[in-house]
Amino acid sequence: MILLTLLWEFGWLSLMAVGGANVVLPELQRIVVAHGWMSAAQLAELFALAQAAPGPNVLVVSLVGWHVAGVGGALVSMLGICLPSSLLSFYVSRWWARHRGGELTVLLSRALLPLTVGLIGASACLLLQAANRGFAGWGLSAAVALLAWKRNWNPLWLLLLGGVAGGLGWL
Repeated sequence: MILLTLLWEFGWLSLMAVGGANVVLPELQRIVVAHGWMSAAQLAELFALAQAAPGPNVLVVSLVGWHVAGVGGALVSMLGICLPSSLLSFYVSRWWARHRGGELTVLLSRALLPLTVGLIGASACLLLQAANRGFAGWGLSAAVALLAWKRNWNPLWLLLLGGVAGGLGWL
């Protein structure tokens, strides 16, 4: 039963992932907390782990599935998040190629960019709220955001910075 629930939840979530898996993090958080699978803070930790690993940002889904139902949960969650959107993308891309430059395709192109940016911003806000438990955490998040913006550092160095701060008891 839990595998069917994972497949269902990630299947319909897949269809909302315009711009990648990061844009559905707010809804993913709502789902995992509502089902009692994990807390928002645990999801934020899994997200950080998935971002540190090489590969696509959708890896967080497999970690959630693994946490909920082991290897089978990881496989079913990945199938749910990848298959529906892949099928939709296939058919939409064929339609898009036939109507390239048309009024509707131009309108959709202009509309999807701000939608994606807004969804990623909402994801960032939820992750920050879940991960930061005090003023020091918010300060570290602001410092890391500034460093990521101004410097071209590997994100693992920034994760290490957060780990050291947490290890020293600053957070």
